[in-house]
Amino acid sequence: MDLRLNPYLSFEGTAGEAMEFYRSVFGGHLARTSYAEAGQSDEPGERDKVMHAMLVTADGFVLMGGDNPAGLERIPGNAFAVSLSGADESKLRGWWERLSGDGAVVMPLTQAPWGDAFGMCTDRYGTSWMVDISAPTPDG
Repeated sequence: MDLRLNPYLSFEGTAGEAMEFYRSVFGGHLARTSYAEAGQSDEPGERDKVMHAMLVTADGFVLMGGDNPAGLERIPGNAFAVSLSGADESKLRGWWERLSGDGAVVMPLTQAPWGDAFGMCTDRYGTSWMVDISAPTPDG
């Protein structure tokens, strides 16, 4: 059985732009459906909003998101972050630079007490990210 747990990000009218931004950061294939395409709204201002978007990357990431429907307020929270971790320092630092570029660095990406490089940022769309670059191991 193939099971997955994926982050799903909510936006207020910026889902298309945000998901394109994440595609520019991580690469991959982005599929999206508007409320009008899904037959969910013919209201001006709602019909072109993104009902559902899914980014699938070559690294195996699946990031989903969409614009909240009319009447459902988006409440940004600080109890949620998307975590990126691994040993590929070049790739992780590149993602960090692009995600934090027009956003805000909450904690600089520097050496952490546990040996890894760790940082936290909020991107220009209000999504919180944590990046952890594994410390090199003695065996390679």
